[in-house]
Parts: sequence; structure tokens; C-alpha cells
Amino acid sequence: MLQKRMSYVAATLTVALTITISAARADNDGPNDCRNLPSQSALKAALIAATAAEGSGLNNQMWGTIVDRDGVVCAVAFSGNNRGAQWPGSRVISAQKANTANAFSLDASSNGGGSGQPNGLALSTANLYAAAQPGGSLFGLQESNPVDTDVAYHGPSAQYGSAQDPMQGNKIGGVNVFGGGLALYGPGKKILGGVGVSGDTSCADHNIAWRVRKNLGLDHLSGVGGVSGDTTRPDNIVFDITPNPNGGTGVSAGGFGHPTCLNTSGSTPLPVVQP
Repeated sequence: MLQKRMSYVAATLTVALTITISAARADNDGPNDCRNLPSQSALKAALIAATAAEGSGLNNQMWGTIVDRDGVVCAVAFSGNNRGAQWPGSRVISAQKANTANAFSLDASSNGGGSGQPNGLALSTANLYAAAQPGGSLFGLQESNPVDTDVAYHGPSAQYGSAQDPMQGNKIGGVNVFGGGLALYGPGKKILGGVGVSGDTSCADHNIAWRVRKNLGLDHLSGVGGVSGDTTRPDNIVFDITPNPNGGTGVSAGGFGHPTCLNTSGSTPLPVVQP
């Protein structure tokens, strides 16, 4: 009798959990701003072109993801011939990067002329590396918003990177603190979401993401506040980390630096952003 009762309770909990997860997905599948962002085919074309243009790093194929302003995944694509031509783990990392850049960037309208950054603030995932290290001003940031694994690994793998990728229409979450994620800015310097790229060194990821954003025409952020020191590239990667004489993590002069990477060209030649 006790065994039957326990089986009934377990079955009831399983059904309740299934209903809860389904309801959460249904909420995520509601109206979003993906209609104002590039399609999956546009992302794929931009990613292929950007990957071909960047000859540094390991010359790997790449994953790319776009999220809207609420962190809903709008499109997922890869640059290779099939989904196995890129690191499989980079699919979710690209989504995590897109979510991070969107989550920690602002446009001018967000500040309302008040304190802080009057022209908004664009932070790439590369800008967050040093600040998120032990002793940094944002230490612990990378653990603050975990990836939703039900969204990340839901559905058939055969659909990954296609127009039917199961992540689409759902909030992925996650925080990533190395290169490859950028906020997307439309005309009028209005932030629309974020793009994330993964599959190579983190420096090459940043460069390729930069070119993807340029190819999509969503880089209207000239003069937006940033930490790069370059108003024409506000959220560009910064290489100002020097060895720490006390050991451990290196010291970033400006507090938002990123380590250099194997065989990756500098970021200075990257195209300037649009007004």
C-alpha cells in the first residue's frame, strides 16, 4: 500500500513538473521583438561572411545567436557545412554571449539624461573579463544568471542551428565574460538585443561578432558610452592586462581588459561603427 502511494506521489510530481516547464515555455513563446531583428537566414549569411573575413585565431567555423531585448532567442546559425563542423559546445555559448551583451548594455534613451552614461553604455562580453575576476568590481557576475538548460538542450539535435532551432522563442539566460558578444543597436542608437559568436579563440570570436554586427547593419552606436576609449568603437575589446607581481590574475589598467589570444590580430583595424 505504501509503495503504491509513493508511486502515485512520484507520478503526480512528474506531471506537475512537466506542466510547469511547459507553461514556462509557453510564456517564453509569447509576443517578442524578434520581428524587429534579422532572420535566421540573414544571421547565417552575415556569419559566413564574417568568418571568412577574419583570418586570425584557429580559423574554425562558428556558431552565432541573436536575442531580443528581453533575452528571447530569435535566431541561431552556424557557418560550416553542417552542425558538426563547429565545436558543439559553442552553440549554447554563443547564445550565452548574446544574452550577456544585451543584458549589460544600454542606449541613450535608457538614461533619460540623468546620472551615469548620458549617451548609454555599450559593453561587449570582452569588456567584462577583468572586472569579473577575483578582486574585480564585478566579481561573481558570471554566476549571477545561469543558463536555462531546459531551453539550451531541448528538442532534436538535428534542428540545431536551423530556422527551427529549439532555443528559438525561449529565454536562454547565462552570463559570459570573454570575447564574442555584442549589443545590437538600430538607427537612433536604440538597443534591440544582442548577438553572440563562439567557436574560436575568444579574441577571434569578438572580431567575428563585430563583423557580423556590421554585416547586419545593427552597429548604430558611434558616440554611445563605452570603456574602450574609442568613441568610434565604444565596446571594442581592450588589451591592457599586465602580469600581477603577486601572482594570479593579471592587472587591467582600466579595469575592463581582456587577455590576448593565440594568433589573433588586434582589434584596432575593425570597422568603425555607424552614427
